[in-house]
Amino acid sequence: MSKKNIKDWEDSASKELKEKALDQLFWETPEGIKVKPLYTKDDVKDLSHEIGLPGLPPFTRGPRATMYTNRPWTIRQYAGFSTAEESNKFYKEGLKNGVMGLSVAFDLATHRGYDSDHKRVVADVGNAGVAIDSVEDMNKLFEGIPLDKMSVSMTMNGAVIPVLACFVASGLNQGCPLEKLTGTIQNDILKEFMVRNTFIFPPKPSMRIVADIIEYTSKKMPKFNSISISGYHMQEAGANQVQELAYTLADGKEYLKAALDRGLNIDDFAPRLSFFWSIGMNFFMEIAKMRAARFMWSEIVKKFNPKNIRSLALRTHCQTSGVSLMEQDAYNNVVRTTIEAMAAVLGGTQSLHTNSFDEALALPTPFSARIARNTQLILSEETGITKVIDPLAGSYYLESLTSSMVNEANKLIDEIDEVGGMVKAIELGIPKMRIEESSAKRQAKVDSEEQIIVGVNKYKPTEKQDINILSIDNEEVRNKQISALHKLKSSRDNKVVEEYLKKIEKVAKNDGNLLEICIEAAKNFCTVGEMTEAMEKVFGRHTLSSKTISGVYGKNIKQNEKIDSVNYHIKDFIDRKGRRPRMLVVKMGQDGHDRGAKLIATAFADLGFDIDVGPLFQTPDEAAKQAIENDVHIIGVSTLAAGHKTLVPLLIQALKKNDAGSIRVICGGVIPPQDYDELYNIGVSKVFGPGTNIPEAAIEIIKIL
Repeated sequence: MSKKNIKDWEDSASKELKEKALDQLFWETPEGIKVKPLYTKDDVKDLSHEIGLPGLPPFTRGPRATMYTNRPWTIRQYAGFSTAEESNKFYKEGLKNGVMGLSVAFDLATHRGYDSDHKRVVADVGNAGVAIDSVEDMNKLFEGIPLDKMSVSMTMNGAVIPVLACFVASGLNQGCPLEKLTGTIQNDILKEFMVRNTFIFPPKPSMRIVADIIEYTSKKMPKFNSISISGYHMQEAGANQVQELAYTLADGKEYLKAALDRGLNIDDFAPRLSFFWSIGMNFFMEIAKMRAARFMWSEIVKKFNPKNIRSLALRTHCQTSGVSLMEQDAYNNVVRTTIEAMAAVLGGTQSLHTNSFDEALALPTPFSARIARNTQLILSEETGITKVIDPLAGSYYLESLTSSMVNEANKLIDEIDEVGGMVKAIELGIPKMRIEESSAKRQAKVDSEEQIIVGVNKYKPTEKQDINILSIDNEEVRNKQISALHKLKSSRDNKVVEEYLKKIEKVAKNDGNLLEICIEAAKNFCTVGEMTEAMEKVFGRHTLSSKTISGVYGKNIKQNEKIDSVNYHIKDFIDRKGRRPRMLVVKMGQDGHDRGAKLIATAFADLGFDIDVGPLFQTPDEAAKQAIENDVHIIGVSTLAAGHKTLVPLLIQALKKNDAGSIRVICGGVIPPQDYDELYNIGVSKVFGPGTNIPEAAIEIIKIL
């Protein structure tokens, strides 16, 4: 029998397809990469990347020679529960059950550099993470957890200096010398300006802070990772995988330059840089992204002439996707997280956090956190994945896809370089605009059922699921934190505190290392808010304009019965009211995650609404005032961090107080179903959870106006 070739396959495939054409099997990814139904050795003849060997440049196959065959990835569970004491209990339970490293989530008040008693954080204390006001809270957080033996990862960017200072001071209080402190501080402020928005200071002083931390840790904390360059929040904000890859590496380049400009030697800090990826549901794309990232970073760092090959190696933490978690048919999230965890492991991550299935509803319960943790333990202990290094290397499809990722990501990096680097690109709004466009396109495809999400737009459950959720009493936590704060301030030497705050202000104005002085300030019980305020006197507090894109959702949504119905209802409303329905989209409290708000704003505008967008971090009074001044029919509150139970009642009270009770209020985001009735009882007209179909929501909203 003669040897068969690709033409023989095409003939055979065409017979099986009958009336369908072969090119119907081709697929274009959201990144614009053309995927064929079949790959052969011809597809790996001219790769844009070098496959190489693990542990050796360009590290495509992993940063360690033996990878998981010698030591599996580190299992981290990202968590912070209201108070330091509660979080400490959770960490200790995790450590007893297979967790090998801690990953701390801070509450939004801490992220934004406010102490728990500040008037702007009434709904944010202890929500979405642990409240840290001083070194005393940090001492409680790690009580009984030896910091000379435990690796600690901290997701902190805005208030990174005072929080890291408190951590270091707490380690010293335990008797742990600086050189033995291990772990990672995220310290990635550039992505905050793009997507997550928990910044405090403007870009220029923020980059100085990054460099101060890199400088101090490289000299005095050799086992500590000074920065975790994060793509995670980009994908959470709607970025596709190519955007996440490109913009994260471009951020990395900017941090390299900042440290080098400080006079540091590249080999003194580059080996301690780490990365952080989101792992979503496009299985092979995620694996290819991680391999492409290692190759590309090696090529980027090579241009700075390092002598140590470890400077070329990209090490990464991964977390399964939060945005892929759905409120509808929530147990499906267990499966999604498992698939994403497998992609992270096969992609060669160094540590991993697996999300709990109920995080589309609320903070995880001990039950759901255990399932998430055990997902990793099963992958590590039962599957044989750890027995072979980079088992997918050489796959025709995967290597071709990796090269495509390299090519497409380099195009975006070139665009950034052409405008003068990432700081300049952020000032021009380029990455933010690209990511918001990607988010709108994806949502349009989901709403049009071109992209299937099981349990959401196809195979929907027929019975309601009751899921137990964790509920935090925000007021109780805040009162407890305020009480502890007052006790601290009455027992410390406030004259010494004032002296250190003046020193911080002086260092911010002049030369010197801000982390170094803040460690001394933290040891003397200066609070996170006080240290932040001292720097703010010099740097100012940064604000963003509330721009939205237009036309992208409308261009990508399929014309169907739902769209026809939206058009009919909009026209009917105009005929009745003499103008279009007008909605103000608001984010209240300190939650900077604005993907949902931006998506609703752009989509509803494309569907025919008049849209106003409030600035980030509004108070209820500020939101009510803007709604009244703009003469809106309805306020759409976007919430992800459990502040709705406090902030929405205050908003409705503010409207009534100003004789504007006729303005309707709706809520959307991560809201536990158990809270819906409470919101309806106080006057909320509609509540929409994750996975809501936007045209359907638009129709419901017009009907209540």
